Amino acid sequence: MERRRFVLSSAGTMLGGRMLSGLSPNDTVRVAVLGVHGRGQDHINGYGNLKNAQVVVLCDPDQNVSRQRAAEFEKKFGRTVRTETDLRRVFDDKSIDVVSIATPNHWHSLAAIWACQAGKDVYVEKPGSHNLFEGRKMIEAAARYDRIVQHGVQLRSSAALQEAVRHLREGKIGTVYMGRALIYRWRASIGHFADEPVPEGLDYDVWLGPAGQRPFSHRYVHYNWHWQWDFGNGEIGNQGVHELDMCLWGLGVQFPRQITSSGGKFLWDDDKQTPEILTSSYLYPEQKKTMEVEVRHWFTNQEDGATVGNIFYGSEGYMVIKDYDTYETYLGPKRERGPSRKEGGDHYANFIGAVRSRKKGELNAPIETGHYAAGIAHLGNIAYRLNRRLEFDPATEKFIGDAEADKLRTRQYRAPFVVPEKV
Repeated sequence: MERRRFVLSSAGTMLGGRMLSGLSPNDTVRVAVLGVHGRGQDHINGYGNLKNAQVVVLCDPDQNVSRQRAAEFEKKFGRTVRTETDLRRVFDDKSIDVVSIATPNHWHSLAAIWACQAGKDVYVEKPGSHNLFEGRKMIEAAARYDRIVQHGVQLRSSAALQEAVRHLREGKIGTVYMGRALIYRWRASIGHFADEPVPEGLDYDVWLGPAGQRPFSHRYVHYNWHWQWDFGNGEIGNQGVHELDMCLWGLGVQFPRQITSSGGKFLWDDDKQTPEILTSSYLYPEQKKTMEVEVRHWFTNQEDGATVGNIFYGSEGYMVIKDYDTYETYLGPKRERGPSRKEGGDHYANFIGAVRSRKKGELNAPIETGHYAAGIAHLGNIAYRLNRRLEFDPATEKFIGDAEADKLRTRQYRAPFVVPEKV
């Protein structure tokens, strides 16, 4: 289906057929949530807590899931909500102002680009992209169609972590030279699954979208796609994107010059393709900084109380980031306690606020940050899959003298679900 090109009015921004410039306090932003099996449930509740936003459509290729969520929605919010199976019908609906994307990873970028082309603003779950090529195309689409696009890493809206980054910039722990991302999650075996007939109620063609055609299997649908290269990006591209984004934010860097990765599957005999254990290093020689990323599964030790989070190292101390809303500092050789704070924020409210004001600078996590955070995961995965150190040019976003690595910057798309070179 060819995407429609929506015309921008000179008097304000045309969004889904409605004028959003100069909204009155009583105007409501109409939201469609795409993908409601997993993270989409948080999206529904997040917008449901806002006075100036209203979820009006739940879209999922599995009607069994969308119908269940619609029933839960009516019970909780006291009103009905429309359901759709094909996200393209949502983009064609001019009454929709915002799409909130919680699909599997392989759909994130294309859905966001199509939404921008249809004049919608976008909240897109992490990782913003399934590969490096897609991330840059999302930035270009947001710019060309003048869309508000927020990356779904809620830690960016935490008052405590905003304060933590200010401390890093101001030298509270001295010269910051290294950031570590801790991704220690309890991940069991997924077992083995045979190919099966497509279940009733699932539009499998839409679910596959940009990915290649293959028989249906529970090794993909619904959650296990995370561990298959065609759909997900492993744990570093799942939980890890939060911590990678925090590392980039704290260090004040974007793409590195050198990448190394090692790891593998050491415990489970199952259908996962992605590694259970992954250690990746990213070097920034010009900035004299480095990033270390550790993916572990099953039983693992905590590091200063953190199993998921970050540690920043400086010449005068270190800082620990826990979850999405807490930081602690330890100063000097005696590890004396420094500043600390625990306070979250509302990432959905930040997004809707920017949608209403039309000021991209108000976004806590603009799509550019999503491209770099997801991109770091992609670089680590490429180095792992090729089993060698990679040299990368941040300016061109290509590997240096490595055609094999460059091929993994993108993918083969299945028509008509194609991320275009020109958005």
